[in-house]
Amino acid sequence: MLVTHTFGPWFDEQSRVLILGTMPSPKSREAGFYYAHPQNRFWRVLPMLFGEQPIVGDVKAQQAFLTRQHIALWDVLDSCEIEGASDASIRNPVPNDMNTILYKAPVQAIFCTGQKAGALYKKYCLPACGVPAQVLPSTSPANCAMKLDMLLERYAVIRQALET
Repeated sequence: MLVTHTFGPWFDEQSRVLILGTMPSPKSREAGFYYAHPQNRFWRVLPMLFGEQPIVGDVKAQQAFLTRQHIALWDVLDSCEIEGASDASIRNPVPNDMNTILYKAPVQAIFCTGQKAGALYKKYCLPACGVPAQVLPSTSPANCAMKLDMLLERYAVIRQALET
């Protein structure tokens, strides 16, 4: 099924870290914001890195958190053929233009959530924007082998990037 990104990036002129997924899941497209599947651990992990409580299902609180922490969110792809939320099924990817954010915000580090996002970023976005990205484990429920404490340990680089 051909899917086109239905909502834009979340950032402002103070965003210093950019976190990229691959493509919004059906639940995220339905909610109109990132990582909306209730079993996705993104909104548990990210706030916990900063000593805050998880923010699940409250888009306004998620947006306020991102703004407060100077974090931008977007996806590598603008459109693709995809079955459900399966990154493995992605065909005919069309990338987003990362310069949309990079020209407007002082982004110091880019992180991709998952191997597929990282591979697509490296192939399609890196040549156009020249800023390398660090690949982090997916917070998707499909990545159940990665326990919460392991995710927190690996995602700590985001907090570290914001402290420099």
